[in-house]
Amino acid sequence: MAEEQDYLEHNRKSWDDRTQYHLESEFYDQPGFLEGKTSLKSIELDLLGDVRGKSILHLQCHFGQDSLSLARMGAKVTGIDLSPVAIQAARDLNEHLQLDARFYASDVYSTPEILHEKFDMVFTTYGVVGWLPDMDRWAKVVAHFLKPGGQLVFAEFHPVVWMFDAGFNYLEYPYLKSDSIVEENTGTYADRNAPIRRKEISWNHGLSEVMQPLINAGLEIRQFREFDYSPHDCFQGMEEFEPGKFRIARHGNKLPMVYALSAVLTPG
Repeated sequence: MAEEQDYLEHNRKSWDDRTQYHLESEFYDQPGFLEGKTSLKSIELDLLGDVRGKSILHLQCHFGQDSLSLARMGAKVTGIDLSPVAIQAARDLNEHLQLDARFYASDVYSTPEILHEKFDMVFTTYGVVGWLPDMDRWAKVVAHFLKPGGQLVFAEFHPVVWMFDAGFNYLEYPYLKSDSIVEENTGTYADRNAPIRRKEISWNHGLSEVMQPLINAGLEIRQFREFDYSPHDCFQGMEEFEPGKFRIARHGNKLPMVYALSAVLTPG
């Protein structure tokens, strides 16, 4: 379908439009971040461990808060994102904080065309793979950029979450990938009143559709975890039941909200 063929352009425009509102939102708490608050959550921090001195490729980094949080921890970070507007904001933030991260505008699949090095770690989190139609290509990109023995750290919203309508009232979409999901969305998760409206194109990917391509690409999954909460207040109808932990109020702890894994590229 024509919309699917143009998914990069539609989604790039959507993220370009979102960026300024995200920079100004309470959700991203830019003042707190500038004062030294990390944007990383315990889910990914537990998998990351000590990153001092490690080279990290951050795929789909948005405007760079997580990338720069990793840089503050002592990592050498390179961030990639589809949106040139977000990348420029990341570069400005890096300069303001006098850190040493690098940022490039690229879609995930094209990243090997602009970067020609290997990394100790690939990092990507929260709301990322749903924008990608082909998990085999994604996994090959991850493997391409890892040194032998290098590590992927990945956290994502659980595919069960994406089966529901926006209000979590009923099941609307398949668990496994089928057709692309084409939506006209207003506002953004960080500012629901933002005066923006854009067509967005996404795909649902079940757990096996993510994990098996990683295995096929030569990665060995070392840790896999599921969580009945989200560290981000980003869906309609959420409640904070513990500090920094959010669930859909009407469903309580009945839904898996997030999964996370670490995997290592096996030599050979």
